[in-house]
Amino acid sequence: MKWAKRLEKWLETHWVTPAYAGGLLIALTLFFFLAASNTLSGWLYVISGVSLALLLVAALLPVRSLSGIQIRRIVSYPISAGDLLTLEVEIINSTTQPKALLQVQDLIPSRIGRPPRTVIEQLAPNSTYTWSYSLEPQHRGIYDWQTLYLRTAAPLGLFWCQRSRVAPTRAIVYPRVLPLSHCPLIDQIGQELNLQLHSSYRARAATEGATRSLRPYRWGDPTRLVHWRSSARYGELRVRELETFTGGQEIILCLDTSQNWQPDPFEQAVMAMATLYFYARRNHPDVQLWTANTGKVQGDQTVLETLAGVACNGAGTAHLPHLPLLWLTQDPDSLDSLPLGSRWLLWSGDRSAAPDVQTLEEQTSAQAAGLPSPPMPGSGLVGLTIEPGKPLQFQLQTMPGRGAI
Repeated sequence: MKWAKRLEKWLETHWVTPAYAGGLLIALTLFFFLAASNTLSGWLYVISGVSLALLLVAALLPVRSLSGIQIRRIVSYPISAGDLLTLEVEIINSTTQPKALLQVQDLIPSRIGRPPRTVIEQLAPNSTYTWSYSLEPQHRGIYDWQTLYLRTAAPLGLFWCQRSRVAPTRAIVYPRVLPLSHCPLIDQIGQELNLQLHSSYRARAATEGATRSLRPYRWGDPTRLVHWRSSARYGELRVRELETFTGGQEIILCLDTSQNWQPDPFEQAVMAMATLYFYARRNHPDVQLWTANTGKVQGDQTVLETLAGVACNGAGTAHLPHLPLLWLTQDPDSLDSLPLGSRWLLWSGDRSAAPDVQTLEEQTSAQAAGLPSPPMPGSGLVGLTIEPGKPLQFQLQTMPGRGAI
């Protein structure tokens, strides 16, 4: 029966297909014509001829009714997953004849909902009807579609006619951002940055410290940096250049987009990435996102659009920035290639494959007691293993640990 449905669909979209009443009238017309051929009765010929003419008119009018109708879409605003997405479509009757009893169906992607439908009872000549409908997509993504169907059986209701209209549009659904009251994994990065900057300021303000080199005095150099012994030896003023201990002030969040991911953990990792980005933005304006396809991106809207369209495409850690970063992955082996000082979030369904972690307090106690630990992936790097079945928001607010050393 599938071929029959395909044939019916093809006839409806390319010509017309009979409705129930139309099929019944076709059967009666054929019956009267066969009866007239058998009895040679004139009145039966008349009935069959009139019925045939009615069928022809009823088949042509729906096609004419759909002509001259134009579609225009109104641009939609991006939303987050779980929020209401409102879409608006303008159906324009550009002819001087009224249109009646129109069915309109928007062929939206299946991931954001079922195709919505509406019925327009009357569309006046040279007028516009605005159709507004709402969806509640649960999956982030960038969705593009362009097809919208018009269907009618007016005015006699004997034949259905369906025609498509092309009106491209795009809906952007951002990943959900979880509210965090605190996140030790990010907070500790901020504390380290403050200590690095404090060390840098102390080195610049010190009168004694690690001297990198000596150079001739320039106008404007502070006299506290003059190295008097070298100046007396060379007969000219010599100034010390002190070693400064500066650290990166930027936070780089990196998402592993290799094909090692399972679908559900990857979607959870994208949500965690968006959550950590906006949490870090509270106190650190220089927060960047990195993926293998886009490189480093910055800016709230750019980051959200990047996360809305990111997918597992096989790109791994080949081009990671050579700076301390926060790495989100499902592959424990990728932790070995991270730069020194990096942090990690690991999704692992197999608990035995995840690196053993100790909280900072536990690790300090173990080192004080002289207890050795076997080397594991991510050794010495602070990180957090995300366990399936537990709320992500709760786990992001727990204390991270280090891979066993």
